[in-house]
Amino acid sequence: MDLAGKTALVTGGAKRVGKAVVLGLAEAGCNLVLHYNTSAKEAEATAEEARALGSEVVLVEADLGEDAGSAIAGAADLAPVQILINSAAIFPTDTILDVTPDALDHTLAVNLRAPILLTTAFARALPEDLEGAVVNFTDWRTHRPYGIHFSYTISKGGIDTFTIAAAEALAPRIRVNAVSLGAILPPAGKSSDYLRELAKEIPVEHVGGTEPAVEGVLFLLRNDFVTGEILRIDGGAHLR
Repeated sequence: MDLAGKTALVTGGAKRVGKAVVLGLAEAGCNLVLHYNTSAKEAEATAEEARALGSEVVLVEADLGEDAGSAIAGAADLAPVQILINSAAIFPTDTILDVTPDALDHTLAVNLRAPILLTTAFARALPEDLEGAVVNFTDWRTHRPYGIHFSYTISKGGIDTFTIAAAEALAPRIRVNAVSLGAILPPAGKSSDYLRELAKEIPVEHVGGTEPAVEGVLFLLRNDFVTGEILRIDGGAHLR
């Protein structure tokens, strides 16, 4: 897919990896629908950076756990959307023994149900004569689960399966892939010291930063012969 002139919807695009993806797409010539939930100030700042790179940007505020479809509806000014990046997620601390039904429902609603419903709405809205591409965000730890992020890990395991199922269901017109991230940025509330310690356990002995994640997304969007792929970007962490 030639990205220049295409419109991309990025969920959770205000900050962290989502912001980096927004700016990477802007540099590639995309116009952006930038979704955020509570990070209005950061979203506007990211939008201004993208506009400075020559992109048209529309901001869409939505609680994906409550109303995922509004993000697609808010993209009308830049329609048709041909690229969907399902980046938004929450990262609660819980275990199988202490997770509550409400907490589990909320994590699954944001991290799994919303990407599914957004992809469904995206596919229905895409004109029949256009191609589309979806990139989901998952986590390499779905294959070596966290001990204290139970509901998050379950939700991302669902994203793994959804990516493969959607790729088959939406082919050939819409390709669906995922990036499976490792140590890219420290979790909220953790300093860079946390990642320096973590890097000692990674074969490449350093953390990723956002650039490898953005490059992975761009590769999956541009390569028209890749669908149903889950691209690990984890510095080889899965090997240990």
